[in-house]
Amino acid sequence: MSLINSKIEDGVLTLIPSGRIDSTNAPDIQAEIDEIASANPHDAVVLDAEDLSYISSAGLRIVLKLGKTEKNFEVVNANTEVYDIFDMTGFSEILTIKKAYRKFSVDGCEIIGKGAKGIVYRYDPETIVKVYNNSDSLPAIQRERELARKAFVLGVPTAISYDVVKVGDKYGSVFELLDAKSFAKLIAGDPDNLEKYIDIYAKLLKQIHENVLKDGELPDRKAKTLRKVRNLRGTLPDEQYEKLCGLVENLPEKNNMIHGDYHIKNVLMQNGEPTLIDMDTLSMGHPIFEFSAMYLAYIGYGETDHSNISDFLGIPFEFAEKIWHRSLEVYFDTTDKAKISEIENRSALVGYASMLERLIRKNYENEENGKANYDLCIRRIAELLPKIDNLDF
Repeated sequence: MSLINSKIEDGVLTLIPSGRIDSTNAPDIQAEIDEIASANPHDAVVLDAEDLSYISSAGLRIVLKLGKTEKNFEVVNANTEVYDIFDMTGFSEILTIKKAYRKFSVDGCEIIGKGAKGIVYRYDPETIVKVYNNSDSLPAIQRERELARKAFVLGVPTAISYDVVKVGDKYGSVFELLDAKSFAKLIAGDPDNLEKYIDIYAKLLKQIHENVLKDGELPDRKAKTLRKVRNLRGTLPDEQYEKLCGLVENLPEKNNMIHGDYHIKNVLMQNGEPTLIDMDTLSMGHPIFEFSAMYLAYIGYGETDHSNISDFLGIPFEFAEKIWHRSLEVYFDTTDKAKISEIENRSALVGYASMLERLIRKNYENEENGKANYDLCIRRIAELLPKIDNLDF
């Protein structure tokens, strides 16, 4: 009778033990593993411990042998008890040992945020879960957790994930946010206090930008934007292309912290205090790059179809326009219409350039409203460029 199941796929031999591995069965399991490995030529071995309930020192010797004899070897899906054994004996320091992830279901859960990389669900009154679209998202999750910790240490109020879970074939980050509500939901439910919420929202943005970082501490937003603009060669007339590149290149080098996706669904109110989520776009650079993304979120993506904004943010397009303009007034402490218009034009130009590059990269003809948005970007860039001599403010 077989003591261990196995499968081989794309050169990876997976060994699947179940129950216990101890002194009573370890010799037979070792013999069976040797036979399986010999009969199945492979490039890597994975020990899937999902169904393993206990492993003794005799079982650890089997794992150690595999670690020494196999060029590529790892243990995956170790439950808490089994992982603790590996950890206490030092195996987690010399071998790749991966814990099993709790399984979550978000069926019927309220969606409180949606972006290019994932969807945020309210799991229960105390918990939200961000489920990543990419099934191979563990590196991205780890990166976002590190960025959130960095922001938190610098005094930016942000939620930090305390667990990683499996949601179907995808992964999710779990956050404890007791009774937190997004600003989008607050505004939709209490439109008479729109200005109060925008004031808090804009002041938090200024607090984020007041963090000035060291070179290389976060991804450089200027370098990323310049790469996008350079991808527009051949799409824009040469004169427009050259001026646009020059405007971005000549922006003063700044290391201000930038959230990168700052809209009312990514700011929550918890216990009377605003809290940021969705930190995977955290970067540094000139604040123009923050405002260009905000312009698209509130106006640009809804110009050809206002319902895009209402579908995304849950508020009418007219409310989104108010949020955008009031945010500029509070942030820059001015109601000077000429000053606000100047900042808006500069933000819009960078935003439309970014939007155009994305449409081309994503093959805009296959996107809903793709052609209309493409034509919009071409037209608005042509209109704005003659009005702008520099992007600084």
